[in-house]
Amino acid sequence: MYQRTPSLPPKEMLPTMYDLPSENLEEPGLPDEFHLFQPELLRQTFRPSNYPAEQIFIASDLNLYYDPYHPQWYKRPDWFAALGVSRLYQGEELRLSYVIWQEEIVPFIAIELLSPGTEAEDLGRTVRGINQPPTKWEVYERILGILYYVVFDRYSNQLQAFTLKSGKYQPLRLENQQLWLEEVELGLGLWAGNCQGIERLWLRWYGRDGNWILTPTEQETQRAEQQTQRAQQEAQRAEQQTQRAQQEAQRAEQQTQRAEQEAQRAEQQTQRAEQQTQRAEQEAQRAERERQRVLELEALLARYQEQFGQLN
Repeated sequence: MYQRTPSLPPKEMLPTMYDLPSENLEEPGLPDEFHLFQPELLRQTFRPSNYPAEQIFIASDLNLYYDPYHPQWYKRPDWFAALGVSRLYQGEELRLSYVIWQEEIVPFIAIELLSPGTEAEDLGRTVRGINQPPTKWEVYERILGILYYVVFDRYSNQLQAFTLKSGKYQPLRLENQQLWLEEVELGLGLWAGNCQGIERLWLRWYGRDGNWILTPTEQETQRAEQQTQRAQQEAQRAEQQTQRAQQEAQRAEQQTQRAEQEAQRAEQQTQRAEQQTQRAEQEAQRAERERQRVLELEALLARYQEQFGQLN
């Protein structure tokens, strides 16, 4: 199909994603494991804070149809993201392909994962043949004008990034193999970690704080660890409260014992005071008896003197 001046807008006249194949029948087989794991890690960690999730479309190894005059031509980026487009096709269905004249929004970024068979094309070193579709570099740079193009070589762990300036891709200077994209408030860098049980350098997104964006699994693990930590802290607080309660009980018991001892001492002092009072009363009684005897003797002596006179 070829028509320079369509009578209807491309969205109405040209094939849609339902009409165009989503796979190249001449390229049998699935991508290698790295081409499965790496795009998935990029998808799970690409979460711009300034775009709602339903207005972000992310795809990997999906046919990207780019030329309304050659509707069968396509490229298949290893990973790309389009912003401000519905997550679902026309807000309803999962996409079979990404068709520019239907979507009307160009991807914001495309990422290619180098392999020996695609390195030359991915880095723009191939020349377009006669009567051949444009190269991948030409499509991304000149036809679509994708703002950012990133290439990662997993064999050398080298990251290269390009951005459009005056319609041409210019290399971006990377610090510590990291690229900050202010438009999405995210950075892209190399992370040394375990993905799908494999330890190596992986390409993933990070936030403004410099921390790597967590995958859903990592978020669940983090939440579980936080819940475990909170449970441990609650257990520690409960143990501390139990210890404080025991200490309070011990102090109360000690105060009770001291009060009982004070009561015992007071009782003993009362008893001693009563005993002293009793002894004092007994002494007073003895003194009174002695005084009475003296008086009786004095009275007897007086009667004797009256009868017999004074004793010489």
